[in-house]
Amino acid sequence: MGRRRRGGKKIPQGSFEAEIESLSHDGRGVTHIDGKTVFIHGALPGEKVTFNYTRSQRRYDEGVVDEILQASSQRVEPGCENFSLCGGCSLQHLGAEHQITYKQQTLLDAFQHIAGIEAQTVMPPLISEPWGYRRKARLGVKYVAKKGKVLVGFRERGSSFVTVMQRCPVLHPAIGEKLGALAEVIQSLSVRDKIPQIEVAMGDESIILIFRLLSPLSDDDAEILGSYCRQQKWHCYIQEGGPQTVRPLSGDAVTLSYHLPQQHLQFEFLPTDFTQVNTMINRRMISQAMQWLNPQSDETILDLFCGLGNFTLPLAQLCNSVTGVEGDAALVERARQNADNNGIANVDFHVANLYEPDDDQPWMQQHYDAVLLDPPRSGAQEIIPLLPRLDARRILYVSCYPGTLARDAALLVREHGYRLLQAGVMDMFPHTAHVESMALFVRK
Repeated sequence: MGRRRRGGKKIPQGSFEAEIESLSHDGRGVTHIDGKTVFIHGALPGEKVTFNYTRSQRRYDEGVVDEILQASSQRVEPGCENFSLCGGCSLQHLGAEHQITYKQQTLLDAFQHIAGIEAQTVMPPLISEPWGYRRKARLGVKYVAKKGKVLVGFRERGSSFVTVMQRCPVLHPAIGEKLGALAEVIQSLSVRDKIPQIEVAMGDESIILIFRLLSPLSDDDAEILGSYCRQQKWHCYIQEGGPQTVRPLSGDAVTLSYHLPQQHLQFEFLPTDFTQVNTMINRRMISQAMQWLNPQSDETILDLFCGLGNFTLPLAQLCNSVTGVEGDAALVERARQNADNNGIANVDFHVANLYEPDDDQPWMQQHYDAVLLDPPRSGAQEIIPLLPRLDARRILYVSCYPGTLARDAALLVREHGYRLLQAGVMDMFPHTAHVESMALFVRK
């Protein structure tokens, strides 16, 4: 069969047959052909498929399913007509109950292969409704001149092109069901080709769309866009430069908020702030964190990477005092305001770069009964060597990437005298390969 080149590598041409051995960490089927690993999008373990190569690297190849010859019993019909092309999801062809099993095994494999440890107890996963859950998103916008048409949606898998889509079932329906109509409105603007993306941010009551502009809106554009957003009960914001240029198209700024019913707390945030995309899982995650860490009324707790206080304020309700530390000064200010708004006084917030920690900072000069870590994908390895001096008996680690959690777990267990008491996954992003998890470490 012929071969073509992409990126300097020859790609085999034609359709090839393979038996799928396992799932990769990003949800692709894994097989081996002539001793070389091949990752195949759309394939599941135990299946026999034909596929086409899409990329060839020195150490591995990539491909996409052409035909399912023998289907897995776990295969289901994807819930979105765009699944085969859109890069927003990678696991819709796998039943939701099997998705979470796969994610749990991904976490356990990371502990075993990266850290060489096992959790004493594997806890049941946290799950919720797998459709219409997503409340924050960055949507691509593209005016296709040849077709005279605007596209709004997620990027195509492995491409910068915007997927042709009318709806997205993982987005909250208030947005996800209206992508086609939104594209038509943008198409009517004079700057249709000067809007590269839209940021979506939803609170419990309000929805903000931030339109990134490469050229200013005309008066007519502003009226058309503003009128449509008002009809949909969306708040229209524009961004003409860096993040500091984000502002309402007209009128006053809107305060977004979400609440935690079990803790009777409400959090205010800006559309550009980091918040969790899945409201229901966030609520269950916080309740589980309180159960696992089990803060006592006489204890002092440290919350690292605290953000706007998502865990800090619930902890403060249960213990003597909490210290929250975060590198983003704007988020720390929001955390302080949220504490004041909720009448919580036993919290103390600090701005600090936790990737270049300074052990002379005031919050490092005391002991804590417990520490909660909620780092980004890169993990917390820089701050972990300083934790033993804090004398914490318990460390709760909330993770968005199993690889860095396992790496950091190895440090805690092998170098600092902790053991991994329990761990479990949380399905924050159904239908994707993202694995959110929680792990409790106790000092030996």
